[in-house]
Amino acid sequence: MAKKQFKAESKRLLEMMINSIYTQKEIFLRELISNASDAIDKIYYKALTDDQLVFNQEDFYIKVTADKASRTLTITDTGIGMTKEDLESNLGIIANSGSLAFKKENESKDGRNIIGQFGVGFYSAFMVADVVTVTSKALGSDEAFKWESKGADGYIIEPCEKASVGTEIILKIKENTEDDQYDEYLEEYRLKAIIKKYSDFIRYPIKMDVKGKRPKADSENELEDYQEEQTVNSLIPIWRKNKSELTTEDYENFYAEKRYGFDKPIKHIHISADGAAVYHAILFIPENTPFDYYTKEYEKGLELYSNGVLIMNKCADLLPDYFSFVKGMVDSEDLSLNISREMLQHDRQLTLIAKNIKNKIKSSLQSILKEEREKYEQFYKSFGRQLKYGVYSDYGTNKDDLQDLLMFNSSKEKKLVTLDEYVSRMPEEQKYIYYASGESIERIEKLPQTEMVSDKGYEILYFTDDIDEFAIKMLMTYKDKEFKSVSSGDLGIEADANENQTDAEESDNKDLFEYMKSLLNNKVKNVRASKRLKTHPVCLSAEGEVTIEMEKILKAMPNNQDVKADKVLEININHEVFQSLKDAFAKDKEKLNLYTNLLYNQAILIEGLPIQDPVEFTNDICKIMV
Repeated sequence: MAKKQFKAESKRLLEMMINSIYTQKEIFLRELISNASDAIDKIYYKALTDDQLVFNQEDFYIKVTADKASRTLTITDTGIGMTKEDLESNLGIIANSGSLAFKKENESKDGRNIIGQFGVGFYSAFMVADVVTVTSKALGSDEAFKWESKGADGYIIEPCEKASVGTEIILKIKENTEDDQYDEYLEEYRLKAIIKKYSDFIRYPIKMDVKGKRPKADSENELEDYQEEQTVNSLIPIWRKNKSELTTEDYENFYAEKRYGFDKPIKHIHISADGAAVYHAILFIPENTPFDYYTKEYEKGLELYSNGVLIMNKCADLLPDYFSFVKGMVDSEDLSLNISREMLQHDRQLTLIAKNIKNKIKSSLQSILKEEREKYEQFYKSFGRQLKYGVYSDYGTNKDDLQDLLMFNSSKEKKLVTLDEYVSRMPEEQKYIYYASGESIERIEKLPQTEMVSDKGYEILYFTDDIDEFAIKMLMTYKDKEFKSVSSGDLGIEADANENQTDAEESDNKDLFEYMKSLLNNKVKNVRASKRLKTHPVCLSAEGEVTIEMEKILKAMPNNQDVKADKVLEININHEVFQSLKDAFAKDKEKLNLYTNLLYNQAILIEGLPIQDPVEFTNDICKIMV
């Protein structure tokens, strides 16, 4: 039989595909099993319009057989089979898929879908095989034919003997190389793992002859080897089952089986969408943070299936970064098996699915917050930081989606509260949403800057995450209320008699404050009488957009820029220290220099900033003691 040549463009496509289209060689088995499933589906479609043809699903299966001695792997199906013309047109011309043509003819008959559409999947077999042999007998035909090829060199088609309708594909597995161990594709455990990974939810049984050991019939103490045919796939995916049939335990078992996490999810979301985008999905909101979640090694994404066949293990395009903690899968009949990452980014269906998934996750989180507060707080402790990053990133594009999901510790409630809860409790005269930043709640509660706001009876939100203040700066307002740091220059609190006294004292002691500012040598932008301090002698406040806490965070970052807050040293005029300052200014400038440096370093320590010269600071303390 004369060898036929692939067309020139098909030959080039075959060479390119074998070497570059598929990054994982194991994918070949997924492609061949999907083709076998298509072949059985075609009989099912024909039975819908042919009264002489009865489709009994129990009679149809796919079988995978490995023979180490001959180095062959065989995939057999009981599908519709191929005529000589089918072999010529489907396998002789690459990317000329019979499945795609069949789908167009039958797409309105039933909900089933033909998986393979582009016609290149079959040729992935050449990634692992030196020779591919296909024997097939078509439904309604008395003849069988064999197609055989060693790759890009061409192929032969000749008559052969085959008793039953269907197709058998025999792969002559390549010998091992330094880079690739092809023997693995002849190992039972490896083949079962590949089937479970990619084809577990094919609707027809995938059978293998599985070896094992069992007690001998005549002796319970002795074991014998045995081999039996087993179905190795699950057949019906959980996401295609009716929600009413499933229990919470079913979803938790699926979560554990898929190794989405070692915890139990706090929420599952089961979606069956039938509209502009047709898909099924099961999503999980985990309870605990994965150990690598906040590292570069963490890879976000959902498993992506096409009609029950795994396309991609981690499809990042299905999740926004701020919901990257969500685990689960999506199965769409409208996506091709052969779709690449580059094609996915421009796929309209995937964009619609991703948008719908984002909205479902958001509404589910809002539901947990409203109805299961303890669960939400547990979730928030694990992933609240990621929501705040979402507010801050992309120049605040997503802040409207996320602002109602944020929580912060409260000075009044002594627990996590939402922004909505804070605003609902605000007195009518309160202008701003007040917050204080620090390393911990304990440190924030001791900050001198909180005194005035607390005395007014206003609630303060405690920011302890390094991202908190950056996120709030991006948010800017919530329900028309601006955010205001307790360390900001103007707190927006109406003046009272004491504050009028402060203005008078500042005016009377302007020369003192100017002199102290000059002593500090540009370490502060200004020195002034404080309107916020009640019992503490001194504190730092900040003017402008960069707060002192933000300065600390930015300085701790690698390759940091020299970003500094415009600091103001505030002096409590009602504290005994102030009289000492006035006396020193009038009588002893050297002592005033000492007092000024001590007060500045005291304010720096309160803020948790490093003292520039610790030795000088300790010497200054000693000077006061002697």
